[in-house]
Amino acid sequence: MEKPVRTVDEYLHYLEGKGFHFQEDAIGFIYFGKQYTNASDELINSAIEITLKAQKTFDGSFYVSLLETLVSSKIQTRNAALKFVKERELVAM
Repeated sequence: MEKPVRTVDEYLHYLEGKGFHFQEDAIGFIYFGKQYTNASDELINSAIEITLKAQKTFDGSFYVSLLETLVSSKIQTRNAALKFVKERELVAM
């Protein structure tokens, strides 16, 4: 059974519980990207995850660029996002 998609707030709280602490500017980038791209919470969370794995820290400009690319490529799910970045070698994961 698939686990339910967390909201962006729930996902950020989950990550903080895992030891990732986001500065105010990072939170701002996350919500700016959400509003700018009108992406789903699942896609936002996927972009956050990929950004953290690729950069080892949160890089706001990388995140927004990645999110724009995923949205313009009509990627809608976490699995599709992970597959997309691996196939195009956009990030080393």
